[in-house]
Amino acid sequence: MLSPVIQHALRLAMEAGAQARGTTSPNPPVGAVILDAAGQVVGVGHTQPPGGPHAEIMALADAGDKARGGTAVVTLEPCNHTGRTGPCAQALVAASVSAVYYLHSDPTPQAGGGATTLARSGVTVRQLDAPSGPQDVLIPWLTAASLGRPHVTLKFAQSLDGFTAAVDGTSQWITGERAREYVHEDRARRDAILIGTGTALADNPSLTARFPDGSLRETQPRRVVVGSRDVLQHGADNLGSLGFEQYATPEEALAELYSSGARDVLVEGGAGLAISMLEMGCVDAVQAYLGNVILGEGTGVLARAAASTLATAPRWQRTAVMELGDDLLVEYRKKGQ
Repeated sequence: MLSPVIQHALRLAMEAGAQARGTTSPNPPVGAVILDAAGQVVGVGHTQPPGGPHAEIMALADAGDKARGGTAVVTLEPCNHTGRTGPCAQALVAASVSAVYYLHSDPTPQAGGGATTLARSGVTVRQLDAPSGPQDVLIPWLTAASLGRPHVTLKFAQSLDGFTAAVDGTSQWITGERAREYVHEDRARRDAILIGTGTALADNPSLTARFPDGSLRETQPRRVVVGSRDVLQHGADNLGSLGFEQYATPEEALAELYSSGARDVLVEGGAGLAISMLEMGCVDAVQAYLGNVILGEGTGVLARAAASTLATAPRWQRTAVMELGDDLLVEYRKKGQ
């Protein structure tokens, strides 16, 4: 069982990593904490944007000489290679840290092996049991590293009886103000937002991450349209005002996004793109916003059936339920991930 000191440091490290989400890809949003020899927190850091220092380097700089004889608690195994920055495992050894606790092993061949390097240098090394749930912001990056494509979250807002729009096509707003604010907070943590051409033409969205007053957040996702229709020619000028990418198929979109550094993407609509992603087996997580409204009839989440019978319908693992005003956000993860 973990000591309270390590548990506290782990929470701080995970919180630090969460602050970096949306700014680090293709690198992982790692958090790190340095404890001095007496167990006091003396350094906290997280991964900087690509080309900048990793979490351990930031935490060591924060700790200074107090790291000597201390303990590092990191959300990912310290890297063991030299890229645009040096190996974090060697930096921890050079700082005379006596112990390192980490959550996840690094799955990449070029960076893995840091735990072995540390142990060979006389550092006590221990891997921790990772908690499940949305607080573990490394899950999307780890999934992407394993699958060779971005981690995909399918997001939709629906009425209590399962419709995303009313009979007349209106869909604004199924959820209330607090839920919509959270959507923008979440967008700022994603590498890209994907929509189909039908949604682009029907809604003319900007796909930006905004504050309640309408101003743009500092971190913005890439805006991606999937489909062959020319959305600008048909009036989707909100997308054009800030620039967007367009790919003909979901397969092309995911491949190009991954090759250009995206690891964590959000699919926001519509029903055709959603079912295509599900049929490809590329949906890793689901965000279902449940609005406090009943419609009785309208547009469904998917363009066609995902399963013909309950016996073959895919089941998901619930990871979180969040109250957002009178609405709910229910989050699920694909079982086995």
